[in-house]
Amino acid sequence: MAIQNALASVAVSSLPDAVQWYGALFERGPDSQPMPELAEWTLPQGGWLQVYQLPRRAGRCSVTLAVDDIDEQGEQLERMGVDTAQRSNSKKVRAILVTDPDGNHLAFAQALGGQRLAS
Repeated sequence: MAIQNALASVAVSSLPDAVQWYGALFERGPDSQPMPELAEWTLPQGGWLQVYQLPRRAGRCSVTLAVDDIDEQGEQLERMGVDTAQRSNSKKVRAILVTDPDGNHLAFAQALGGQRLAS
């Protein structure tokens, strides 16, 4: 049996607050709330990001989100009031490193030169 996909999850202290913040990030509400303490967004290439309420783990998660235009993503984050000063660039990838309101780490990464971060 081969692993077919991945599902990322982020612990938050307040699901309603997180749904608002991540909803602004994705520019839409969650695609599903299969449990009262969980909201999830389906990504265009088949992955998911789940946000779940578990205060004791909030702020201890990390996820990388692949984007096709890092400059556009940076502009959106700035419109949300997110500090985008922490960046990392190489010949293969450009990234913006931020934190959500709970302190979880999010990296937005754009592959360069025909490279791929995810399929």
